[in-house]
Amino acid sequence: MPAKQHTVLDSPYGPLTLVATDGVLSALYMTGQRHRPPEETFGVPDPEPFGEVIRQLTAYFAGERTAFDLPLHLHGTPFQRSVWAELGKIPYGETRTYGELAEELGKPGASRAVGLANGKNPVGIIVPCHRVIGASGSLTGYGGGLDRKQRLLAFESGGGRSDGVQPLF
Repeated sequence: MPAKQHTVLDSPYGPLTLVATDGVLSALYMTGQRHRPPEETFGVPDPEPFGEVIRQLTAYFAGERTAFDLPLHLHGTPFQRSVWAELGKIPYGETRTYGELAEELGKPGASRAVGLANGKNPVGIIVPCHRVIGASGSLTGYGGGLDRKQRLLAFESGGGRSDGVQPLF
């Protein structure tokens, strides 16, 4: 059975629970996140495996990092993993629609399946599922809540701060 550890990082978007499997990041959960498993599955509290993850997340929230370079231990179907890999290609500050992702995966018409896989992304923010929007440009589903999605997109586009405070002008 794989060894699991977890720690909690305070962030501008609320506490983030980081989970490692065999010392490698396997999950990032937000408070109230959809598809968040029970906490007893997170393993023992131990900040040891998370030093680099915390450094990179802290730099991201400070506006000093636009991409992550971390080993990940992701569990999912081959299709889910292909969607998550494609999410990682969406540049900071940009968005894609579910349909565009389906096209890029060579599966036109699979936008609903892409949306379902996107919703099961176990490492939000790091694998930037918040950068996916509806065909009309609307904000649609986000496991961490639409408010967080809107704040993350505003932050990345320069229209907001990572602490959620919006500029007055």
